[in-house]
Amino acid sequence: MSEDELLSRFRRSGALLDGHFQLSSGRHSPGYLQCALVLQHPRDAEAIGACLGAAVRTLEPTVILSPALGGIVIGQEVARAAGVRALFAERQDGSLTLRRGFALEPDDRVLIVEDVVTTGGSTRETMQVARAAGATVVGACAIVDRSGGAHGLDVPFRALLSIELPTYLPEACPLCAQGRPLEKPGSRRTMME
Repeated sequence: MSEDELLSRFRRSGALLDGHFQLSSGRHSPGYLQCALVLQHPRDAEAIGACLGAAVRTLEPTVILSPALGGIVIGQEVARAAGVRALFAERQDGSLTLRRGFALEPDDRVLIVEDVVTTGGSTRETMQVARAAGATVVGACAIVDRSGGAHGLDVPFRALLSIELPTYLPEACPLCAQGRPLEKPGSRRTMME
């Protein structure tokens, strides 16, 4: 799947949004990629998962670990393509953790799967969950890399689409200065009133 084809899927599903958004990192941006709108279509989710799985096949993961909520669907599809288990970490008392009986073993080769990487913060936190369980993190991947290469991950990283949308610290955000309403569409937040 080419970057143009992937962007076409985002546009068709209304997943490439323009406005004033607060990202999960806390930074603000005039653009947002709502992967859930693409992944709600099972054929698109399966196709994207298969492409991402092919891109990381050489890492030979034995388990996929994704952060809830945004990474769950694509993590499941990458796991299907790789023929391995799909687990997710979720927040409890403000920190990501394994729950619901999920467990990792020291011989597990974990691939972290995300929908979008901006700062790499959620990916690093998910990697920490795997490492704390004694597993080896072999890499990370995402549908979209909007970090501009500045994710700072210490493992191999692949993305199907690299896109640069500007981000701003809240105190330096020109959209705030213009008085534009702020939306919080990420999985850790709800829309502002």
